Amino acid sequence: MARNYWLVKSEPTAYSFDQLVKDKRTVWDGVRNFQARNNLKAMKAGDRVLFYHSVVGTAVVGIAEVEREAYPDPKAADAGWVAVDLIPVKALKRPVTLDEIKAEPSLGDIALVRQGRLSVQPLTREAFDTIVALAR
Repeated sequence: MARNYWLVKSEPTAYSFDQLVKDKRTVWDGVRNFQARNNLKAMKAGDRVLFYHSVVGTAVVGIAEVEREAYPDPKAADAGWVAVDLIPVKALKRPVTLDEIKAEPSLGDIALVRQGRLSVQPLTREAFDTIVALAR
């Protein structure tokens, strides 16, 4: 099965990876940026997702998986906005900080470095694997 790879961002004070692990599943909703929405629409069940804590901690802390593909965001008045369901896969052995990511030359072109505010971002398999390897 061909997989796609993504990165989602959440402030840990709003929703943390530990909370996802505790909940066992979450609705990834509330996205109100067109580019991020289009990325949600492109997600497929089984795709792997790096979970990034923004604002506090600024680090990739875990791996999740898309369980349910895009459907209308239950919190949106406009049916054009979508949500996906994510399930936890595992916490990284240690967080990979934004500074570490920026210091890795092969990651210089990823959206996290180029478009820091984008909340749902595509990754290549190589970038995904590199970030996971940095956690070891």
